[in-house]
Amino acid sequence: MTYLFDKLTGFFARLFAALPALPGRGAGGVTSTTEPAQTSARFQRLSDVNRRDTAIRAHHHFENSIIHAPELPIESPVYAIGDVHGRADLLHALIDVIVDDSRSSPNRPHLVFLGDYIDRGFQSREVLSTLIELGRDDTFETVFLKGNHEQAMLRFLQDHKIGPDWANFGGRETLISYGISPPKSVNAVDEWQEIQKELVQTIPDQHVQFLEKLVVSHKIGPYGFVHAGVKPGIPYEQQTDEDRMWIRDEFLNAKDKEDLFIVHGHSPVNAPYSDHRRVNVDTGAYFTGRLTAVKIEGDKMSFLTNQFQAREAS
Repeated sequence: MTYLFDKLTGFFARLFAALPALPGRGAGGVTSTTEPAQTSARFQRLSDVNRRDTAIRAHHHFENSIIHAPELPIESPVYAIGDVHGRADLLHALIDVIVDDSRSSPNRPHLVFLGDYIDRGFQSREVLSTLIELGRDDTFETVFLKGNHEQAMLRFLQDHKIGPDWANFGGRETLISYGISPPKSVNAVDEWQEIQKELVQTIPDQHVQFLEKLVVSHKIGPYGFVHAGVKPGIPYEQQTDEDRMWIRDEFLNAKDKEDLFIVHGHSPVNAPYSDHRRVNVDTGAYFTGRLTAVKIEGDKMSFLTNQFQAREAS
């Protein structure tokens, strides 16, 4: 059974990797700051799977990797969690790993979720409920960022005409998680009006409020946390919401360091990646079964998954 699962996982990973990417359209004393989302952000249709990452293999890390990083100005550890995409099972497992790992710190840990909680996987509703409960738990200092998929769902709640676009990159699975059947023909725009009404009536108010309150960026000392990345050469504070939630190759392939070290998801990689300017912890949870977090503590970064955590070599 394990062999068959591994073969299927490899098949789907290769299938996703073979698909072409669609280009995107448009665009002091405080140590921790967040920035709310701009309400004028436009919905865009964009593939969620990165097809081309020029990072060399040596910069990909596995669970036992502990590497040097910019030093945090706070004593608490920071855990940044990659794209969940409707995998509540993996989220629960990773939180258990983080809880166990954080016992070694006397300070209240920070959890920064990097967006894309919904779509692709079939447990989106449960993921949102879990995150809402985590936000109420004073065990952690929590920050929840908005991803492009949350932006799409919010737009669908207002405009049924984007239903086909949303469905084509994961919205169907989210609807199913709320007990709603998508149209048989996803491209039949008129049929999406009733689906939208059903979702508006079905989705809990606290889920909508959670989505509406998501922020697009967070900063702790020399670290900038965003869903997708930043436009190269533009100061962090001047970045647009569209770039923070949607940018891909222009950011991934840039060479020069930004004014902050960027922590992001959005572009799936086989293993967490870091270089002199960024760290990517989106390991394609919905099709790999591996949800990843980066732990930043002092001047070190390490990586945790739903199954493993990094440990110092003895």
